[in-house]
Amino acid sequence: MTTTTKAHDVAVYIGRFQLFHNAQLALLQRALAMAAECIVVLGSAFQARTPRNPFTWEERAEMIRLALPQADRERVRFLPVRDFYDQARWVAAVKQGVAHLHGVVHPDSPSVVLVGHLKDATSVYLREFPHWTLEEVGPQGDIHASALRDAYFGAAQDGTLEPALAALVNQAPASTLQFLRAWSRLPHYAVLAQEWENLRLERALWVNAPYPPVFVTVDAVIQCGEQVLLIRRGRAPGKGQLAVPGGFLEPRETVWQSALRELDEETGLRLLDSDIEAAFKAVRVFDHPDRSQRGRVITHAHWFDLGPRRPPELTAGDDASDAQWVPIADLLGLENQFHDDHFHILDFFFGLTLDASESSAYE
Repeated sequence: MTTTTKAHDVAVYIGRFQLFHNAQLALLQRALAMAAECIVVLGSAFQARTPRNPFTWEERAEMIRLALPQADRERVRFLPVRDFYDQARWVAAVKQGVAHLHGVVHPDSPSVVLVGHLKDATSVYLREFPHWTLEEVGPQGDIHASALRDAYFGAAQDGTLEPALAALVNQAPASTLQFLRAWSRLPHYAVLAQEWENLRLERALWVNAPYPPVFVTVDAVIQCGEQVLLIRRGRAPGKGQLAVPGGFLEPRETVWQSALRELDEETGLRLLDSDIEAAFKAVRVFDHPDRSQRGRVITHAHWFDLGPRRPPELTAGDDASDAQWVPIADLLGLENQFHDDHFHILDFFFGLTLDASESSAYE
């Protein structure tokens, strides 16, 4: 535990911490040296497990705790925040969460110091808190969480987990490696390792392309009364996860035609042209660079409202293992079961999180 005089009331350190490594530990130690209390903001909270987001926010909090001496553990609190893919909402959620945990009257309190490293475009969010003091820390070694996850999940393919963990001894705390060893015995490890391998093979198909591929997809948000049409994905990526019906744009189709075709193929829902046109409410493009595991995927989500009628019969097919009508009121409780950003697509159209706390758990 540091004994340096603390210049600020609270330090804030923001990250995804998937998984916690030595460079992140160095920044956390800097934050602890600057304030009596440190709030660690855990991004990408409440999501389904994927190779990019394998650990729940609670597991990441434990990984961080284990890397600290007991005295410092007592000075750290955790704030889970979901990815809104909306910078203004995300910033507001962080400010409100920090104010709630620290008990300050106003979320823009100057007593807060924000500790971070402006390494590239992924860290420009540090500029979104102008009322907080920014402590910009230089690079803490050439360590990347994505490479560590690749080594971890890649080891499952040939049974080389122990050699892989040994190779990470200078990049992650010993407690993190112990956590990973124990976590590998859970069912999640084998499932996500297979998902990781599927994604690796898919990306390999494009390795010689002159430019990184940009995929165009469509989605159909079908509302009927107070219910919405969802599928369970039957294939990787995201096998078994909830999603709205959709898929890739075909070369000779408009996005409208593709959306209706995918809806028919995955759910068996086919309506008269006049009925579907009358039900159409809006279309929205979702294009956040990190919205899909596959890479750069831009989707066009079409919203249809069939009105207060009996929901049509469904027949799952193509990429869907199941198709079902789900009460809109239940969607918030299913957030951690959704594929990619499909929960956020539904949140955009139905305002699922507007009346909920932006961060539903505090420690």
